[in-house]
Amino acid sequence: MDAPPLHVICLCAAWCGTCRDYAAVMDTLRAEFPALRFRWVDVEDQADLVDPVDINDFPTLLITRDSQPVFFGILRPQADALRRLIQSQLDDMPAPLTDADALGLAQRLQNL
Repeated sequence: MDAPPLHVICLCAAWCGTCRDYAAVMDTLRAEFPALRFRWVDVEDQADLVDPVDINDFPTLLITRDSQPVFFGILRPQADALRRLIQSQLDDMPAPLTDADALGLAQRLQNL
């Protein structure tokens, strides 16, 4: 079986209302992009995977291709914005990020 072309990982906290809103957005896009892998990572419950990266703003998204980060940043729970971001990653295939935090986090989260 081929690996999904992208992994979309939402780094959030269960207590964050904005993060909880992202669950519905991710469910919608999961249905639209069934070949992709969508995951939720609670930065407190799964701190062993997230540390030493300090996630201060929620929700933060990490998008990886072949275990390499291609997007790492804040994106509010708006389906259209995430849809455009995903589509641009699929269409344009930008170079992987070189940020050490994003690289390390992508490697730790690759098997989720």
